[in-house]
Order: sequence, then C-alpha cells, then structure tokens
Amino acid sequence: MSFLKLENLSKQYGDFHAVTNIDLSVEQGEFVSLLGPSGCGKTTTLQMIAGFVEASAGRILLNGRDITHEKPNRRGLGIVFQSYALFPHMTVSDNVRFGLEMRHVDAKESAQRVEQALALVHLEKFAHRYPRELSGGQRQRVALARALVIEPPILLLDEPMSNLDAKLREEMQIELRDIQRKVGTTTIMVTHDQAEALSMSDRVVVMEAGRAVQIGKPLDTYENPVNRFVSQFVGKANLLEADIVWQRPGKVGLRIGQHELEVDTDTTIDTPQATICIRPEKIERCSTQDAMLTGEVASCFFLGNQWLYRIRTECGDILAIWQNDGQTACQQGQSVALRWPASATRLLNATLQEAHV
Repeated sequence: MSFLKLENLSKQYGDFHAVTNIDLSVEQGEFVSLLGPSGCGKTTTLQMIAGFVEASAGRILLNGRDITHEKPNRRGLGIVFQSYALFPHMTVSDNVRFGLEMRHVDAKESAQRVEQALALVHLEKFAHRYPRELSGGQRQRVALARALVIEPPILLLDEPMSNLDAKLREEMQIELRDIQRKVGTTTIMVTHDQAEALSMSDRVVVMEAGRAVQIGKPLDTYENPVNRFVSQFVGKANLLEADIVWQRPGKVGLRIGQHELEVDTDTTIDTPQATICIRPEKIERCSTQDAMLTGEVASCFFLGNQWLYRIRTECGDILAIWQNDGQTACQQGQSVALRWPASATRLLNATLQEAHV
C-alpha cells in the first residue's frame, strides 16, 4: 500500500478547474516534486494535502487513513512555507520548539528534540539568535528544523528556495536532499524550477493547467517527454516537424531535411508528419558528408563550462549545447554541419493529456 495516495483529487472555484483528477501514489521515504509554471495547480494540490484548501472531489489517503476532510492540525504534517513564516519575536530554538509546545511535549523531551533538530541543520550555535540576525539560508534551515522536529509523516515544501540567490540555492538543494535522506521523511515539494526538481527528486510530477501530464523519474522525464509542453518546460528542446516515410511495429522512418532516420516507437502515427524532440546537448558537429542538417550560427552565448548556439537551418532554428574545451568558439555567421543519434530522437504525442505513472 502506498504511504500517501491522491485519488482523482480535484479543486474547482466556480467554473474554474484549478486541479483536475490528480492520481498520485507516493511511497514512504520518497521525495516527489510537483513541477510546473505559475497557475498550473501545483500549490493548490499541496494545500489540499496540507488541509488548507478543501478538495472539491477525490480522496487523500495517508497510510490507509482518509484525511480528505481532516483539519490541518489533525493531519500532523510538517510544512515549510515560501516565506518561512518564522516568529520574529522568538529565538531560533523557540521557533523550533513551538510545534512541540502545541503538542504538549514535556520540557525534557522537547529540549532534546530541539537540540537534535538544530544539529541536523547545523544551527546549534545560532539557537539564541532571532530570525532578523540570520541569513536567508539560515532562516530556511530554521523553518526546516521546525517542520522536522515534530517528526511528521509527510514534509511539505512550498517553493522553499525561491527567496535564495543562485549560489545559495544550489548549496541548499544538496543540503536539503541530504537531510531528507538522513531522516527518511516522505517529502512533497512544489517548485517551478526544473533544475531543482530534477536534481532533488526521486520522481517528478509535471503539471499543466491543473493536470498531471507526466509522472516519472527525473532522467526518464527529461529523456522521454510525452508531449510538447513537457519537452519545453523540462529543459531546452528542439522541436522539428518530420515526414513519416514508413512504419512497422515498433519502428518508424522519418525524413528530416534530406536525411532519413529510424526511430523506435510504441504507437502508430496516423498523420503524414510528426513532431520530434532533440535535446540541444545531443546535437553534434560533424563533417558535411555525415550531416543530417547544415546551418549557419545565428548567435552564441557563453555559459562558463558550455556554449549555447542558435543555428539557422532549413528546418528552422536549432539550439546546440557544446562543452567549453578551451578551443576557439564558433563565430556568428559560421557554417556548421550537424547530426544526432537516432536514439536521441523522441516522438511527441501532441494529444496526450493524462499522466504516465
């Protein structure tokens, strides 16, 4: 039995469907991210799990218990808000202790658990400071300690790193994931940052317009997007129209420009063309005789360890990411020949709406 289960979970405001028929099973100890743009329903889903928003339909099961209509304080979940929501008049230790006091934990056990929680987030030396005396990363760790000290069955994270600068954000991603693995708390995180979701999660739920359009492990979600939206939201993508040359079970022949390639597929395509996705880092430079496409460099951007190129071709603009090997970069206007492995070509389902679990 799944530890947390959402069954046809929906939320409707009048005629507006904020969340529609979310089905999700989360195993104990798993880290799952709800990923999507603003307005896709990810925060509403988290708030329904927390009990702050009442579901219009469906059920929420926690370890077999139906908590759909339970009050938030009865669910016992740990929550880290986007703003951290620390009490400014309380010290770090008092903020962490607050949840234990609400649960009437005795003073001796409370002191011990607060000490352990602060040690977990490396803030033992800051116990007597106030939130205003802490950095953004330290305040986030206080909020995390406060959520974990009550030993919740589920930890809910609502855009927990959106207020941090880029460098600190990366550091906190690693630290937060290490803490979660150490304590083993089942965790659901809301984020609009695809790099954050891919780097931290056991599974990612990609949401669009209130629906879960794809659910899967980070690598599989990135490498095998089910439709145009997922391919473009989860990383950069080249989307090209290819002519269908032939089909047979498990295979399809595609023509792109003057080149034909064979691609694996488990569906039958009933249109003369199909949309394909190729990730920019899969695009390779090659000799003209080996090229699938040729083009001209329209622009280039230096990313430190990589170069990002936009290349004009007969099939439209192509993005290519090539490692910075210390050699001279391609120049604007330079002609280049391009190819990519057939295994890097993904056929996209233009009509798919429901999630692949």
